[in-house]
Amino acid sequence: MKLAFICTEKLPSPSVKGGAIQMMIDGVSPYLSQNYQLTIFSVTDPTLPEYEVRNGVEYIRVPQENYAVNIVKKLSNRSFHIIHVFNRPLNIPLYKKASPSSQFILGLHNDMLAEKKVPKEKGQEIVKAVKRIVTVSDYIKRTVLDRFPEAKSKIKVVYSGVDLQEYPPVWTDEGKNIRNEYRKKYNIENKKVILFVGRITKNKGPHFLIAAFKAIARRHPDAVLVITGGKWFSDNGINDYIRYLRKLAEPLGNKVIFTKFIPASEIPNIFLMSDMFVCPSQWQEPLARVHYEAFAAGIPVITTNRGGNAEVVSHKETGYIIDEYQRVSEFAKGMHFYLTNPDAVERITKKARAFVESNFQFHHVAGRLTDVYEELKPKRKEPFIHRLFDRS
Repeated sequence: MKLAFICTEKLPSPSVKGGAIQMMIDGVSPYLSQNYQLTIFSVTDPTLPEYEVRNGVEYIRVPQENYAVNIVKKLSNRSFHIIHVFNRPLNIPLYKKASPSSQFILGLHNDMLAEKKVPKEKGQEIVKAVKRIVTVSDYIKRTVLDRFPEAKSKIKVVYSGVDLQEYPPVWTDEGKNIRNEYRKKYNIENKKVILFVGRITKNKGPHFLIAAFKAIARRHPDAVLVITGGKWFSDNGINDYIRYLRKLAEPLGNKVIFTKFIPASEIPNIFLMSDMFVCPSQWQEPLARVHYEAFAAGIPVITTNRGGNAEVVSHKETGYIIDEYQRVSEFAKGMHFYLTNPDAVERITKKARAFVESNFQFHHVAGRLTDVYEELKPKRKEPFIHRLFDRS
């Protein structure tokens, strides 16, 4: 069966510049390509050819300008049984016209069917046009059904995952070796390392983390805060918000480290060098995959009860949840809890790692996607002679 993935126009596949969708596709492709003829459409990138076949997967890349039109041109010359479109519902009518015999799946990693993004009538047309909708969390599923209850029979949650081979937990010899190497690299040996990983934007909340860390630095002089990310994935440009963050961090001197963008291949090592990860999101987070990454590395997690985060984080069981997400003191309280309760840290991180092992490896994700695809597989008709005998 021929299967196509159509990425957004923002980032290329494979995930040479990061991106949750692209990283998930990287993870599931080796499994799906064993059973399907897989083609991945994405945007061009200077480091990648416009066309290649890699590990049995066909990659077709088109320019960002007029991206959807460029994809339509490619689809017009090809035939696919299933086309899985990520995060761009408005493009589905165009793609369906170009490939009318294909069955379409809409994959949502964000609230892309929200009122401000898709008019009601257009949304109804899209829901009718697709065979299935898969969402990255139950939260995103609910946002769809709140507007389009008619999608109920088509919608399914497919959580993302992580490659455990890239995350030897910190209590293993391999994990310890990576931890020591990267702590030397950043000159943070013998420190308590608090980590933020993500795009440096206001809705991700790093300003709350810096403000809370001021109290932590007074009570724990050996603590440092590492902020990893750029203003937009691989973009290390400076904007007003980043200037504000750096000014906020100035009084703390070298206790706050801005690493800027780190390639996706190095992110596991950044987690492994840390003592805890904090996701201070202020917006309704669809369900950030950084939670799976921290779980896999054996790093305790603090997260806000926003969007889908609490679907995988249980308070003081697999992590620490902050309900009052706009109170700086709540973040300081969570960080202090981990810094002063090593027994709780060990219990929580071991349970979180086991949770990932059982539910959120990429072979689990591929299996959940396969279940969706197989539902759409044409059923073989029995030969006419068999049906005659069945009646006798």
